[in-house]
Parts: sequence; C-alpha cells; structure tokens
Amino acid sequence: MANPTTGYRGNEARTGGSATNVENTADKARDAARTAVEGARDTAAGVVDRAKQAAGNVADQARNAAGNVAGTAREWANSAVDAVKQNDVVNKAEEYVSDAWESGSRYFHEHNLKDMADDVAGVIRRNPIPALLVGVGLGFILARSLRS
Repeated sequence: MANPTTGYRGNEARTGGSATNVENTADKARDAARTAVEGARDTAAGVVDRAKQAAGNVADQARNAAGNVAGTAREWANSAVDAVKQNDVVNKAEEYVSDAWESGSRYFHEHNLKDMADDVAGVIRRNPIPALLVGVGLGFILARSLRS
C-alpha cells in the first residue's frame, strides 16, 4: 500500500528519505571540511607572512645595531687619533731627546776634561751605591765582551 503523503510504498519511503539525509549530511561535512581547510590555509599564510615580517624586522635591527657599533668604533678611533695628535707623545719625546743632546753638547763645549772629571766624582760622592752598581755592571759587560 502506498503512503498517502509521500507516494512511496512501505520501506521505500524510509530508504529514500534516509539516502537524501545522508547525501545532505555528506555535503554539509564536505563543505565544513572545505571551509576548515581554507581557514587553515589562510591562517598558515598569515603566520608565514608574520614570520617573514618578524625576520625582516630582526634583520633590520641587526643591521642598525651593526651600523651603530661601527659608528661608535669609528668615533673612538677618531678620538684616539685626535688625542695622540694633541698630546703628540712622539713629538714630545723627540723634543726631550733633542734638548738633552743639545744640553750635553753644550756641556762638552763649555767644560774641559778636568771639570768633567770633577763633576763625575761629585755624582759618585752624592750617590755611592748606584755608582758602585753601575761600575760592577760596566765591569761585567767589559769582561764578557773581552772574553768572547
């Protein structure tokens, strides 16, 4: 006997309705899966973009830091060069040696041998221990040089 509302007989009405429900459920599941996959793909693309951006920012910060360090090192080197130029240690040492040489030269021209011997004797009397050590050192060096 046919069902008056659906026009199907017996089990046909139930089977036909179930098949349609299964197909609808499968379609909904496919659509949900597709939506989930697309959402995951979009999320992954966003994460990748943010990671690229963060890596670019880190690289830029590293470049800036390296530039700052190089600039600071350059400033320190320039400061050191300026300090050496201002103090001019080499020129001062040169002036000292030159002055000492000139003074010694003047001393030899102005004094005779007796005056020089008297000055050496005065230095020895004022500083006997250092004079003794210098004498021992000179004697050792002279003995080593004559021995060889």
